[in-house]
Amino acid sequence: MKFSSTEEYGLRCMLQMAKKGEKGNSTLVELAQKENLTPAHVAKIMGFLRKGGLVRSLRGQSGGYQLARPAEEIDVNEVLEALGGKFFSKEEYCASPSGEYQVCIHSMDCAIRSLWTGLEQSISGYLKKCKLSDLVATEPEMEKKIREKTLAMLPPLAGVLNGSPEEGKI
Repeated sequence: MKFSSTEEYGLRCMLQMAKKGEKGNSTLVELAQKENLTPAHVAKIMGFLRKGGLVRSLRGQSGGYQLARPAEEIDVNEVLEALGGKFFSKEEYCASPSGEYQVCIHSMDCAIRSLWTGLEQSISGYLKKCKLSDLVATEPEMEKKIREKTLAMLPPLAGVLNGSPEEGKI
């Protein structure tokens, strides 16, 4: 599984704005310099984020972009969905059959679709718990937050992840 460069750099641009706070203002040139991108590429990314309701553009001499809501209210899942859509969409997956048929021959019984659906629910559920404000941290602080969120989501495996195999027996 891979995330696109648009998703990665879009999340990085959102993080740059989160560091400035809710009323902080960032220009395309500033974001481009901080992330080593072209202003045109940042403009494209900001267009996706604006359409997704995550940023607002400010006109005028002191214009630029700012977060549409506080970073505490924006989850990573909605940022990634605004930039690239859902990880897995049942409608899209089942609507694009391979081969000579017009419909998927597995549309009535597809274990793979169930696998992708479960994975989508797990990934989006996890990313919904990660707020943009969580990312305004040092790497060690973020690693600790991720570990805590992971342990909270996987109680039966908590002992194994903590290094105590007895506690983690299922």
